[in-house]
Amino acid sequence: MDRVIKIKVEGIELEAVLNDSKTATAIWEILPVVVQSSTWGDELYFALPEELEIGLEKGQELVETGDLGYWPVGNAFCIFYGQTPMSQGEEIRPASAVTVFGRVTGDATILAGVRSGAQLVIEKKVEQNRDDK
Repeated sequence: MDRVIKIKVEGIELEAVLNDSKTATAIWEILPVVVQSSTWGDELYFALPEELEIGLEKGQELVETGDLGYWPVGNAFCIFYGQTPMSQGEEIRPASAVTVFGRVTGDATILAGVRSGAQLVIEKKVEQNRDDK
């Protein structure tokens, strides 16, 4: 069963699917979270409310639009939707290596207008059982 999360900020709602990494599992277990977001170029991020006891897992220096990354240095959940101040050319480069633990299923670039300090809600998407009787 896919682990799907909802990301809500400033009237925008996106969904993302988490992968099978230990990092994704650790983040799934602490949801929901309501936090103030920060921006760094075209990256939305926040420090997780609980310290994850997980280091870098298959660290990546470059990511793609829509990737969800965990940055162990700052215990931060990152949503990449474009270039950062560290990017060169068209690449998307985090401040340092991140664990990619999921991906936005829609158009992550709609986050471009989100201001730093905006309230961000990340929660598990709960599938409702349908009774076809």
